[in-house]
Amino acid sequence: KALQIGNVWRADRPQKGRFRQFMQCDIDIIGDNTNLAEIELISATVNMLHTLGFNDATVRVNDRKLLKKMALSCNIEEQLLDKVFIILDKYDKIGLDGIKTELSELGLSDKQIELYSNFFKDNGNIENCKDYFANFDYVQATEITDGLNSIISCVREIIKDKGNIVFDPTLVRGMSYYTGTIFEIELASYHLSVGGGGRYDKMIGKFCGLDVPACGFSIGFERILSILKENNFIVPSNATMTAYLIDKEVGYDKIKDVMTKVASLRANGEKVLVSPRNKNVRLQKEKLSELGYTKFVDVFENTEI
Repeated sequence: KALQIGNVWRADRPQKGRFRQFMQCDIDIIGDNTNLAEIELISATVNMLHTLGFNDATVRVNDRKLLKKMALSCNIEEQLLDKVFIILDKYDKIGLDGIKTELSELGLSDKQIELYSNFFKDNGNIENCKDYFANFDYVQATEITDGLNSIISCVREIIKDKGNIVFDPTLVRGMSYYTGTIFEIELASYHLSVGGGGRYDKMIGKFCGLDVPACGFSIGFERILSILKENNFIVPSNATMTAYLIDKEVGYDKIKDVMTKVASLRANGEKVLVSPRNKNVRLQKEKLSELGYTKFVDVFENTEI
């Protein structure tokens, strides 16, 4: 896990709280190819916003693999996918009718457009998307939707009434390097997106030649900071540092119990890490000890939480 903060620059048009030069603030989990990474990142971000006084955060989640399968199942040519996704990304601005018009202008047939539109008629219903895959790679599509369902249900259990998380089949996230789960977080009271991210499993490998899974969340630092300044926010302090190390055989019911316990500890001011339990757990604990962790909880399926 890593927290990255540094100055970067954007090419797109600046807006209120969105500057040409800005502070990039990321939390990333490297080396974890399980849904634990997404669950931890999303719940940590919602809890962070709640701690700062934002209680109306909504996280929208989707999967780039699902986006691709939705389009291909409608016989849309693969070379058109990037353009189709650019159009779909305008859904919240132009609505479904606007999407249909622009897809027609792109050259898609009425049949393709109607099939594709079916995925978004009941926006937010993940089972609706899965049903349309009955004759197109249904098994793999079901694995993707089941994974999203696991993330959503687990995060809801963790964050309780601190925020909300929903499936959104229209969520695109413009970065082409995303390989799986994608997410974006909005504050309803400010009508602003204040963070986004996803899984980018192939990016590190392009530079180092190793297959390294990765997932990250980028926080809108300036937007949040400008609101905090107006509210005279005081930064809370942390005390004990505990690491929960979860065995790879642990099921999602047990993970929910762990994450609920962790949420309670964090609410009381403790610093808590949740991570997969490495094969060389002794070395893992030694490295965590160097970072200041003094308490370790090894979580197996029969561990009392």
